[in-house]
Amino acid sequence: MKAPVLTTDAAHTVHLVLEWAALAAGLQLYRWQRRRAGQGGMLQPGSFAVVVGCVLGAAIGNKLVFWIEWPHLWAQYGHDMQAWARGQSIVGGLLGGLIGVELAKLLAGIRHSTGDQFILPLIAGTVVGRIGCFLAGLNDGTYGVSSSLPWAVDFGDGIPRHPTQVYDMLFVLVWGGLLLHLRSGLAHKPGLAFKLYLAGYLVWRLLVDAIKPVPYEYAGGLSGIQLVCMAALVCYLPLLFRQALSQPAFAEGCK
Repeated sequence: MKAPVLTTDAAHTVHLVLEWAALAAGLQLYRWQRRRAGQGGMLQPGSFAVVVGCVLGAAIGNKLVFWIEWPHLWAQYGHDMQAWARGQSIVGGLLGGLIGVELAKLLAGIRHSTGDQFILPLIAGTVVGRIGCFLAGLNDGTYGVSSSLPWAVDFGDGIPRHPTQVYDMLFVLVWGGLLLHLRSGLAHKPGLAFKLYLAGYLVWRLLVDAIKPVPYEYAGGLSGIQLVCMAALVCYLPLLFRQALSQPAFAEGCK
């Protein structure tokens, strides 16, 4: 199977357009969910703080993790603002957005969980963004290693490769769709569905990035993304297990 082959400039343009489309789709779905739940608009003080914290945190996180993945390019391109604009990492965006939201909630005095409403926007944003990655092909660096599987894709260099961008889309659709289906059963533990989504995605990336070319090898041959996923899981899994094993808030009144 051969993928469309774009010039470098065309690939960057398509990727950028779809990145903005992913952000727009995510924001609209977040608004739709709030409206459906009878909650106020995103411009309300608390809600606006959460959205701003998410966007700013994601913007910073995806750049930082990109440079963790590609540290050897720092000396050559670290001063180039265009290089900073092009460098992206979904894992960095997720973790940066999480930190940004939590800081915004702390500053705004918000105590309730807001994470579950981000699952659907994240699914849509990842799928749209990964379409851009797939179309960018060899210019993007998110493709897999060579493969003889029947669905392997030639991105223009004559080498059939794992279409890891497609794998990513399928994972978030299946895992996120399952959690959305189960969300009503998890409603007594707000935020648990989001924690499961994030932890599941981090585990997934830790595994699937093993069949991607490693731009810079750290200890054990791991990539920067894999190291970030491992560190995040060490910090995040205790929070997930603590909430999953805790008693629901209404349990005290049940006999």
